[in-house]
Amino acid sequence: MQRSALATPRSERDTSEIVLEAATASRWFAVYTTCRHEKRIAQHFIQREIEFYLPLYRSERRWRDGSKVVLELPLFPSYIFVHIRRSDRANVLSVPGALALVGGTGREPAPLADGAIEALRTGLHERKVEPHALVEVGQRARIKSGTFAGMEGVVVKRKSGLRVVLTLEPIMQSIAVEVGEENLDPIDTEAIFGNSRDRFELCLHGA
Repeated sequence: MQRSALATPRSERDTSEIVLEAATASRWFAVYTTCRHEKRIAQHFIQREIEFYLPLYRSERRWRDGSKVVLELPLFPSYIFVHIRRSDRANVLSVPGALALVGGTGREPAPLADGAIEALRTGLHERKVEPHALVEVGQRARIKSGTFAGMEGVVVKRKSGLRVVLTLEPIMQSIAVEVGEENLDPIDTEAIFGNSRDRFELCLHGA
């Protein structure tokens, strides 16, 4: 009986420690920034030793004189991702141009799934990626293989092939990723409606 009585407080203590660890653990959050200041804010994060991720894509532009230049631009304009504890948000928002952490319910910052950020980091090196307008309608399908395997989305066909449009729901921003039609499986809309992986909703769009 004594062992049983002693076991309960220890079990409760272990549970509280787990809860405290979860509350103080670092998570990924999206920071809403001043327009066109993303790279400057990233420099401030480096100086303050704040872990961040600013996904960039390459865009070829042609100047008026006919010359071409390749620019590296933010994949999600006006957003940077930071890996912080909730208690560190004041430090993040003290950076000039960092306006707010994207919130969820109750005005609390909404953390992003680690898998979503890792998919971005890996996918940007494997495929051509660019920003894309948000897509919400069409036939749903599942990616069969590759970095984004298992993610589900909506198919919209065009004449010149397909791309996967990934929507990061908390910030309502999308990117287009090249994909082959042979790498898609049609799925039952009713069976998967409302289900998303790693806070991404995938849509397929013609290039």
